[in-house]
Amino acid sequence: MARPTALLKRLLIFVHRWIGVALSVIFLLWFASGIVMMYWTFPAVTADDRLERLPILEPERITVSAEQAAAALGREEAPGQVRLTSFDGRPAYRFGGGRGRGSGWMMVYADNGSIADNVDDGVVDRAAAAWAGRPLAEAKKESVEEVDQWTVAGGFRNLRPLYKYSFPDGQQVYVNGNTAEVVQYTTTSSRFWAYLGAIPHWMYFTPLRKHQPQWFKFVVWSSLIGTITAVIGVVVAVWMLSPKKRYRHAGAATSIPYRGWKRWHTIIGLVFGVVTVTWAFSGLLSMGPFPIIDRLTALTVPTPPAPAGDAGANRGRGGAGRGPNLAAALRGRGSPPLSVYDEKDPRTAIASVREFGVKELEFTSFAGTPVYLATNGGGETRIIPVHGPPKSSYGVDEVMGIVRKAAGKDLADLRLIHQYDAYYLDRRREAPLPVIYAEMNDPLRTRYYIDPDTARVVGTYSRRNWVSRWLYHGLHSLDFPWLYNYRPLWDVVVITLMLGGTALCVTSLVLTWRVLKRKVAAVVRAHFNTPNEDLAIEA
Repeated sequence: MARPTALLKRLLIFVHRWIGVALSVIFLLWFASGIVMMYWTFPAVTADDRLERLPILEPERITVSAEQAAAALGREEAPGQVRLTSFDGRPAYRFGGGRGRGSGWMMVYADNGSIADNVDDGVVDRAAAAWAGRPLAEAKKESVEEVDQWTVAGGFRNLRPLYKYSFPDGQQVYVNGNTAEVVQYTTTSSRFWAYLGAIPHWMYFTPLRKHQPQWFKFVVWSSLIGTITAVIGVVVAVWMLSPKKRYRHAGAATSIPYRGWKRWHTIIGLVFGVVTVTWAFSGLLSMGPFPIIDRLTALTVPTPPAPAGDAGANRGRGGAGRGPNLAAALRGRGSPPLSVYDEKDPRTAIASVREFGVKELEFTSFAGTPVYLATNGGGETRIIPVHGPPKSSYGVDEVMGIVRKAAGKDLADLRLIHQYDAYYLDRRREAPLPVIYAEMNDPLRTRYYIDPDTARVVGTYSRRNWVSRWLYHGLHSLDFPWLYNYRPLWDVVVITLMLGGTALCVTSLVLTWRVLKRKVAAVVRAHFNTPNEDLAIEA
């Protein structure tokens, strides 16, 4: 009679083998596509994309003040956010954050004061042509009635009517028919890399992904079962390993009892098995399948909402808990009335930095003083005070002084950092540096990262984000500072581990094929009573 330990070992091998048969292809897709995902992701329209394609604001075309434009909307309350941008090739004020009649984002043309609410086919067509930089006559226009490969994510499902413009050079522009906003954009290159990277990695295959509940369950269960299978594989490999080399292979003592592909699978599993476990588990966490984790991390007071007008307060790796509202403190209590900006109207403000190429002008404030924040096509900013000359940034000491005053005794650390740290990261190194680091002496150890160029909070972190930061991002992306800040060291390490995981999956596929081939041959023999020698199986 077999010993219990032997029975357990055979059971684990059986489970690992047959679940591996079912999941080996999926794991191979995840590892191979993960290498591509390091550099290319799913196509999307970013804020930088929009800014790059906006026309430069010409001060001569701005004939209406912000106060006059706001009055044209007839709102009961002053707008919380005001920005001068462009719409349909014309300068326009964009208002948002109001709570009265007509709340939500609305626009008023800055050249004649009319409300920009007439979005017809011509406006939509011009938006697509301007985005692509190609004549409209070249485009093939079609209505998107059902989700396709590039609008399969959940955020696109309620955007109707939606139109797709396909240009001969491979550009595809998706425009919302109600707002004339470009919501998706792809090129031949971005689609190619998405097919190799994001689509197989996220299981964004249209027939599956368009069914949200089924897609969610498939990814969660595949990740969960895959994690368990990988753990079993590591246990079996270690269990079978004999440090005393009691096995024989090719006439020599060896620590591993297998030959051929099984031997390679075991060796690679011993080296890269733990990595496979951590990547499968952290990928599972990215789906947020465990409500208990959400409850545990939400035991603290939730993040207070960012005051209207602060674009950066909610950016970063998670919200802070209860603590000083640094975004409001940096801006100053209460938004200045729009009439204050008439002392240096937008036309004059833009003209004062004409060579900068302003594409957007935000009405904001610093420590209660009204200022404009001008942004050009490259994302660079200039501060234009209503009273005073333009400047490239605020003083670091001045910003720190406001933070000290707002935080008071809760302030544990305040300094200027010139390098990304464990909680403020950017793989493309586009997030602002240097930034002011402010850590609070509260139970959550809340951290704020403030850009001194704009006096905006560009990142926050607290202990309630620990699971996301370390169990997901840390394990899945290996974005540890000692690696991340020394690229291409990070690239070399991650690609090496990815290739190891890919090799593990390749050996698993070979073994899967051999098992299935053997089983199918046995069924055929039994059904047709075929002699074994007619269906010889390669050992």
